Amino acid sequence: MKKNKIKKIIVLGLAMALTTGVMSACGGESGNDEQKSSGETVVIAGSTSVQPLSEVMAEEFMADNEGTSVEVQGGGSGQGIKSIQEGIADIGSLSREVKDEEKGSVKEEYIIAMDGVAVVVNTETETEDITIEELEKIYTGEITNWKELGGKDAEITVVSREEGSGTRGAFTEITGVLVKDDEGNETDNTTADALVQPSTGSVIKTVSSTPDSIGYVSLAAVSDEVKALKVEGVEPSKDTVLDGTYKISRPFVYVTGNDISESAKAFIDFVLSDKGQELVEENGFIPVQ
Repeated sequence: MKKNKIKKIIVLGLAMALTTGVMSACGGESGNDEQKSSGETVVIAGSTSVQPLSEVMAEEFMADNEGTSVEVQGGGSGQGIKSIQEGIADIGSLSREVKDEEKGSVKEEYIIAMDGVAVVVNTETETEDITIEELEKIYTGEITNWKELGGKDAEITVVSREEGSGTRGAFTEITGVLVKDDEGNETDNTTADALVQPSTGSVIKTVSSTPDSIGYVSLAAVSDEVKALKVEGVEPSKDTVLDGTYKISRPFVYVTGNDISESAKAFIDFVLSDKGQELVEENGFIPVQ
């Protein structure tokens, strides 16, 4: 009897220990979930030109703000507006000004940097300088051969960005490829023969690998893979964008909808701070503060 009683006590003790262990494990898991859910996520979506700068900003911001996550997505400037309209992003990023028809969806807009749009050609191209009028004629299909610009007899391969791209919007508006009627309706007359690319990087890759091609990219994206042309005799640079002598330039803009979190506002404040603007300059763009 005594042995049976001792055996029962041991079994009961083990059962209680197991029960306590399971409850502790469940309690620990719940605590971890609560800790994970207590952190905030800031989502930025939009321009692929602004995307690399946003990623740098996000990395620096998260290093100083443990518990806050910043996710950066592309999709183009049009997607930036759509994302705040649909509430799937806290911040929309644009590489152009906000259009009149978009202003109803935007509560606040912040210019975070300036950028030039560089006209790039294949490194074997002889042309060094080009005018705004010549760019309009190339991109509308009126000029199709480099010999019309004093170069060799070779057909021009036109490379463009996709519709909705802020870079395309800025470039086509400034060069006159995009026209507006008296009612404000826009028509983009980019030639149907253009090779349309979905990102800044793909434009660089296409122009660098395609003889006699021409494209346009963010000034900060220009590399030795391509050659940047002078426009109206002016080289694209930070100084010429700031002093207004380089004519093809645009703002980088963050936009927000009706309500944003404290974390999203803190991120924008960081971007506009001295440290944030130093990062703008370090990454090849032009500070606005």
